[in-house]
Amino acid sequence: MKQLYCATMEGIEALTVEVESTLTKGLPSFTIVGMVSTAISEAKERVKSALLSNEFTFPPKRITVNLSPSDLKKEGSQFDLGIALLIALDSSEISFESWYVFGELGLDGTVKENTQLYPLILSLANNGELTHAVVPEVSLQKVSNIPDVTFIGVSHLNDAIAFFKGEKENIPTSTAKKPDFPSYTVDSTQYYYQHHYPLNFFDVKGQEIAKRSALISAAGMHNLLLEGSPGCGKSMVAKRLRFILPPVKNSELLGIAKLDSLEGLEPHFKPLRPFRSPHHSSTLASIFGGGSYKAQIGEVGLAHHGVLFFDELPHFSKQVLEALREPLEDKRIRISRVNSKVEYPTDFLFVGAMNPCPCGNLFSKNLACRCSDLEITRYKNRLSDPFLDRIDLYVQMQDVNADDKPSYSSKELHERVIAIHQVQLSRKQGTFNGRLSDEEVEKFCIMDHEATAILHQAVMRFALSFRTIKKLQKVSRTIADIEGSEQIEKSHLLEALSYRRRG
Repeated sequence: MKQLYCATMEGIEALTVEVESTLTKGLPSFTIVGMVSTAISEAKERVKSALLSNEFTFPPKRITVNLSPSDLKKEGSQFDLGIALLIALDSSEISFESWYVFGELGLDGTVKENTQLYPLILSLANNGELTHAVVPEVSLQKVSNIPDVTFIGVSHLNDAIAFFKGEKENIPTSTAKKPDFPSYTVDSTQYYYQHHYPLNFFDVKGQEIAKRSALISAAGMHNLLLEGSPGCGKSMVAKRLRFILPPVKNSELLGIAKLDSLEGLEPHFKPLRPFRSPHHSSTLASIFGGGSYKAQIGEVGLAHHGVLFFDELPHFSKQVLEALREPLEDKRIRISRVNSKVEYPTDFLFVGAMNPCPCGNLFSKNLACRCSDLEITRYKNRLSDPFLDRIDLYVQMQDVNADDKPSYSSKELHERVIAIHQVQLSRKQGTFNGRLSDEEVEKFCIMDHEATAILHQAVMRFALSFRTIKKLQKVSRTIADIEGSEQIEKSHLLEALSYRRRG
């Protein structure tokens, strides 16, 4: 018996599949077992034609190919090349050891790529399971960006057979180097970033409080809600936030590339976190994922490691907003269908933008609000208290003034975020301030006596929930980091309280 490795997608993760083959005495037959899809069952005809077209004679034996584990449903044509190699080299002494082999076969033996190939390889590489693999030569340039993996490119079945026999020289090979971006290392982990700001905070005039909240949000990955009149700059701030987020490590870089490939985009392999902004008319399935046959990833999954921006927040359906509470709190979402149950990571920074009333003029000093009290109440009530409890920073945007001037550039803000990120890592907390667990809050969010007294007063006066208290401590920790303080002081907690939503 010979075996090699391939993989199949389960949700957004790739699972390794052992491809085994035996050629035994019996009536000549060719069987593929292991809960395979139609595309894999049809591989028998493609493999037969590819082998016979290249002067290979099928032995008069019973050929059985097993894809293990047998209880895992497998899909895709990437198994073709591996199956053909096992049959063609069965009588040789060659051992495939831990080689992964990917490729669809044409009837003449040409090796082609398929749509699942890239996300499969990215997922395996991200999980540290892949060190060397055989892939179609046409895919070699794409996979060359994946670090720490050696890829062998083959354009024909004969090339793959010759490679494993050691008969082919100068075979196309690719081993990627580390990403060529500015970086720094903390505890042997490399973090990458880039100074590229197509949308710059320097374009935002005035709105100093909103820019300060954006810095706090980016530095600690705190959820942010911006409320203000139409045209005051809510969307401008939200869209520029992406470019000042903390650096990414290699696993996050590969994870972002995998999400791009799952959406059908060409991965850019740049240390730029994703930004997703679905329209308020989007369906529940498009935002959270779903599908009657196979659960597909939604916007909350595609925003993993990045920003999920809801513009015109109250106009999203009540069902969407309430369903958003789970991924905001647990950083995961589980999609359950009759045919599949899939869990996606959803560790994103949530940013919302809304008007203060249906007409948008409630905060305006120059324009009269046309809304009745009942209309304003109904508009506000679209956002429930449990949902708003997941928001760390609430900011009322100021009116636009003719004297407003730009202040901070994105580069300045980003450099401060990078410095704060290094401070957080140096504390050995292992995650952003906004992602600290309750135990980690007690360990890292140390307050001085004045700050502790203020917090106790706030709890009694405002009847704060346990979640709100923890969020105040986390935001205060980030503000203290911005100010270069080891302990959370009174001024830091008071500023955090100023970002709490009232009423």
